[in-house]
Amino acid sequence: MTPRFEELDWKPTPIGDISLRRRRDPLSGDDVYEVKLGDEFLMSSLFTAGEIALARLGLAPLAHRPGLDVVVGGLGLGYTAHAALEEPGVRSLIVVDTLGEVIDWHRRGLVPLGAALGADDRCRLVQGDFFALVHEGRGLDPQAEGRLFHAILLDIDHSPSHVLHPSHAALYQREGLSALARLLHPGGVFALWSNDPPDDDFVSLLADGFQNAAAHVVEFPNPLRGGTSTNTIYVAMKASAPEPKA
Repeated sequence: MTPRFEELDWKPTPIGDISLRRRRDPLSGDDVYEVKLGDEFLMSSLFTAGEIALARLGLAPLAHRPGLDVVVGGLGLGYTAHAALEEPGVRSLIVVDTLGEVIDWHRRGLVPLGAALGADDRCRLVQGDFFALVHEGRGLDPQAEGRLFHAILLDIDHSPSHVLHPSHAALYQREGLSALARLLHPGGVFALWSNDPPDDDFVSLLADGFQNAAAHVVEFPNPLRGGTSTNTIYVAMKASAPEPKA
């Protein structure tokens, strides 16, 4: 039996001290994995509905297409990446995370989904600053500059207006979203997880550069507070290539 509480790893990073903790839930007896940045909770294996919905809602508009190349921005505990690999048609998945420490947790098997991601030949974990890679315009695959993707799923900041680092904020403005759209194939999808309620102003920004921009509310039970909580998943599709003239 695992201890009631254990800090599995702790490291100083450029954005603050990050720690991985495991505790035993007193009600279910299950192990709960939690990630903290400084004194702030980033994620918990108790709350994965939003992370899974990010993959499912983000890839739903592409369900009819085979051979999908997908990027996930933010590895975390791996739930978005794992859900993406479960979707039919996904040919390749790159997961970009700025913290080598988080990637190392998966490679060392310290988190439950690490072994599954590591065993899937379609999945590649890449250490890099997602926001800098988009801004610099070279693309999200260090092995193939300028490579385009069918879907980009992003779960790093708490929301477009509550970012983990000031350098992230520019991505959620018109120019940043345009730069991100250039990394998508025509008809590709950008999807974003947010811990805040839907933001109509952000939906309008998305609609300026994408088609069919929408905010989806995901509701899930909250065993800590009781009742339910919600996340928001924004989904926007890039315009398809125009039909060739006859």
